Amino acid sequence: MGLDKEYGYVAATGVASCLLLQGLAMKVSKARKTYEVPYPKMYSETEDRFNCIQRAHQNTLEQHPTMLFLLTTGGLGYPKTSAAFGTIWILGRTVYAAGYSTGDPKKRLWGSFGYIGTIGLLSTSVAFILKKFDVI
Repeated sequence: MGLDKEYGYVAATGVASCLLLQGLAMKVSKARKTYEVPYPKMYSETEDRFNCIQRAHQNTLEQHPTMLFLLTTGGLGYPKTSAAFGTIWILGRTVYAAGYSTGDPKKRLWGSFGYIGTIGLLSTSVAFILKKFDVI
């Protein structure tokens, strides 16, 4: 089974998600200097804004493996649709991090629409599996 030419959209979306992680890591690195939080400390005892920036990055790292697996799997059967849902996830995480980085944790909810991407990716993955087992 060769990959569909449209699987390139899936690969590009995966790379874009990695670029998002790198951008968030750079934001944490800059915040470490601004708020004087030395390594190996993960969080500050006095600077909540740093903690919010760090947590936005950490939470995105926690969600990333699931997103990549679902993107890869769903993309095998539905590459353009999976890439679109992956893009929604990336946009949601970008807005999530921007809101969280304000220092007001409630503003992270601005990126909640990213869950549309996660649910969509789960749907394309399940559909791919069912298709492989000739259920649909």
